[in-house]
Amino acid sequence: MSQRVRVVVADDHPLFRDGMVRAIELRPSLELVGEATDGRQALDLARELAPDVLLLDARMPELDGLQVLQALRREQRPVRVVMFSAFVDGPVVHQALAGGAVGYLPKSAERDEVCEAIEAAARGDSTLHPSLQGVLLEQLRAQGVDDDRPVLTDREQEILVLIAEGLSAPGVAARLHLAPGTVKTHLGHLYEKLGVSDRAACVAEAMRRGLLE
Repeated sequence: MSQRVRVVVADDHPLFRDGMVRAIELRPSLELVGEATDGRQALDLARELAPDVLLLDARMPELDGLQVLQALRREQRPVRVVMFSAFVDGPVVHQALAGGAVGYLPKSAERDEVCEAIEAAARGDSTLHPSLQGVLLEQLRAQGVDDDRPVLTDREQEILVLIAEGLSAPGVAARLHLAPGTVKTHLGHLYEKLGVSDRAACVAEAMRRGLLE
């Protein structure tokens, strides 16, 4: 990335917020432009500062993370949202990804992992922390599996499994000894078949339709 990624951090817990602020300030590729202590302030800062990425706590006073996310999508704000929470449950993760979040991590994630998720969001990539995949799968199973399963090629299924394991497109290319452009083409076909636009949503939708176990 040639320019630093402009970030707003929104969390009502001072210790965690301060820790993330320090981590972002130490990361040469990131630039902290604002801090919010509740959901209303997070929404106001996203409107006022137009950051590249909003790191958003799922549970905050005034407005929770999902309400902030819904408002940003309704207003068609270009900010990319990475959500995180100390109390992770399937319905919230599913609603966040379905609502347009491009990343979701637990607060137990390492600071470097969060910074990498922010960088990935700025590139247009998505991040679903591996520890949340089981939680999301249980939620989708509880909702029932959609019988309308698209037919995937063997290569598409192979790539789907790898992105569900958390690999990026370059990581998939390296693992399968394929050109990055070839992987992107297969990902495009996957997204089209599943009606999604990013990796996290692709994994969530594939789980919902029973394409991943």
